[in-house]
Amino acid sequence: MRLVDTPLGPAGVHRDGPDDGPLGTLVLGHGAGGGVGSADLTAVTAAAAGAGWRVLRVAQPWQVAGRRIAPAPPRLDTAWTAVLGTLRPELTGPLVLGGRSAGARVACRTAELLGADGVLALAFPLHPPGRPERSRAPELAAAGVPLVVVQGATDAFGRPAEVAAALTGVPAASVTAVPGDHSLGRDPAAVATAALAWLTDLAAVRA
Repeated sequence: MRLVDTPLGPAGVHRDGPDDGPLGTLVLGHGAGGGVGSADLTAVTAAAAGAGWRVLRVAQPWQVAGRRIAPAPPRLDTAWTAVLGTLRPELTGPLVLGGRSAGARVACRTAELLGADGVLALAFPLHPPGRPERSRAPELAAAGVPLVVVQGATDAFGRPAEVAAALTGVPAASVTAVPGDHSLGRDPAAVATAALAWLTDLAAVRA
């Protein structure tokens, strides 16, 4: 793991995939309850790197420091933006920002600012469990770039049909349902397959 300075302390970056001539660069953030080694992020990393993408998984400073509770969303965005600024020379080809849960929210909020070509959102937390009135749909709508949400069929933070409804009218946005809940741990291979299919289509359009 490589350490990168941010205003909130050092973040960690794990790099996979080819050093030269990648199809594009995929930058992934983790959720509030786990790190970059979660089953879904690991599966997507392996699939994308194997297909020729450079994959950079970013561990937020709070995780690197060993703290148990994530900071407020604006602070997550600050650290993420600083990391991307440092990594800019390595962001070759189409740039896709993404992550799981809280990391997916960060990617959506910063995509336009950071010049992303797409967003890959895994287990987007559309609302707290049992609280659909507290929707985070505006974050999805504000991504401003092609977007795919890979969502567990029984996700208590928003099932695929709820996410699809939230994406109504949002250009170039889609949702893919996979087995399992918010952890996306039931079938990581299905998550990776869905993610790679979308990445392949995006690379073809951007070629």
